[in-house]
Amino acid sequence: MPIPLPMDPIAEAKRHWINHGWSEAANGMAAITSIMRAQQIFLARVDAALKQHGLTFARFELLRLLAFTRDGALPMASASARLQVHPTSVTNTVDRLERDALVRRQAHPTDGRATLVVITDQGRKITEDATQSLNHDVFTALEIPADALDSLIQTLTTFRLAAGDYVEGRR
Repeated sequence: MPIPLPMDPIAEAKRHWINHGWSEAANGMAAITSIMRAQQIFLARVDAALKQHGLTFARFELLRLLAFTRDGALPMASASARLQVHPTSVTNTVDRLERDALVRRQAHPTDGRATLVVITDQGRKITEDATQSLNHDVFTALEIPADALDSLIQTLTTFRLAAGDYVEGRR
């Protein structure tokens, strides 16, 4: 864990923004820079929790998505859409998971053009273990009070909706 800085560099940057005449942009700069720094902190924590299971977050996300499905399988294109990543990224992730026997590819039973990715029993086991680690070490260990966390989620949801990340009311 890095040694904390003796001051908040983002607050200092905001002060400079204001002093240089960019007051109207100062809060936005501070917000975005804070989110990006928080992302770095969160990613380090997630990586540490998943490392013991031999997973990256991309691999975990795909496994968790598959484990949530009724029969442990999804078409590759559906996985790409739900994870909001390019199909090539899903293909690369599936390649690595398949090498580790955590998933397998299977022909789609009704669509000859589609390939299903199917989680294996070993994949389910690792997914459940990794989920326990993330829940314990990361998701329930946030240093954010519950009411502030609810407010943060709502704020980010509002932003994501306005940015066109998803359509409200659809699943």
